[in-house]
Amino acid sequence: MAKKTGKSKKKLEVVHLVCDETGDYNYTLRRKSGGEKLKVKKYSPRLRKHTMHTEKKK
Repeated sequence: MAKKTGKSKKKLEVVHLVCDETGDYNYTLRRKSGGEKLKVKKYSPRLRKHTMHTEKKK
């Protein structure tokens, strides 16, 4: 019998970054569960400028 070695995998969840101005789902991320919600300034293709994006679970 083969013995399983190595680290166990961490549970990652898929989260979406949603534009505050348009409500579009522009980006997806895989990150560890828990912690604070992300609030990042990212590029919005519809508005063609950088806007605030917040994390949202689908």
